[in-house]
Amino acid sequence: MSVTGKDEEIQAQLLRAAKQLFELHGFRRVTIDDIAKAIGKARSSLYYYYKTKEEILDAVIAAEISELMTAIEAATSKVQTAEEKIKTFFLTELQIVLGKRGFFNALNAEMEAGEISVYQKNKLAVYQQIRKQEGALLGQIISEGIQRGELNPRILHDNDRLISVLLSSLHGLRREIVILADFSNMESSVQILVHSLIHGLKR
Repeated sequence: MSVTGKDEEIQAQLLRAAKQLFELHGFRRVTIDDIAKAIGKARSSLYYYYKTKEEILDAVIAAEISELMTAIEAATSKVQTAEEKIKTFFLTELQIVLGKRGFFNALNAEMEAGEISVYQKNKLAVYQQIRKQEGALLGQIISEGIQRGELNPRILHDNDRLISVLLSSLHGLRREIVILADFSNMESSVQILVHSLIHGLKR
C-alpha cells in the first residue's frame, strides 16, 4: 500500500471511530485522546490529519453527506423515468437521513448554551450543503425528464422554485415522520406525494 493509500485508510478509520464515539457519548464528552485510543494511535499522530476536534466533526459530517448523495445517485440510476427517479430519490433520502438522526441528535446532547449556538450554525451549514447537492441532482433528473418528453418544458422557467418546492415537501414529510414516530406509511406517502407533484390534482 502506498503512503497516500495508508494515510487515507487511517483517516477513514479515524472518522469512523469519531462518528461512533460522538453518537455514543455526544460531541462534548469525546476527546481527541478518546478518538486516538479507539484506533490505536497516539494523540500526536491525529494532528497530522486534523488540528482540532471541531475539524474532525466537520470531516465526519462531510463524509455523511457524501455517503448520502452517493447512495441517492446509485439508487436513482437504477430506475428509468423521472417520476421513478424522484420517488426513489425521496425514499432513499428519507431512509438514510432518518437512520442517521441518532448521530445528529447525539451531537447536540449535553451542550452548553454557547456550544448549542455554534452547533446550530454548523447544522444550518450542513443543511445548506445537503440542500445544494440535492438540488443539483434533482435539477439533473428534471432536465433529463424534459429531454425524454416526460415533463413539461415550461417548468424550466421557474426550475429553481420547483426544486425548492420538491425539497421542502420531502423535508416536511421527514419532519412529520419523526414527530409522529410512524414509519409504516413512508413508501405510500412518498408515492402519493410524487404522483401528485408530477401529475397534478386536476382530472
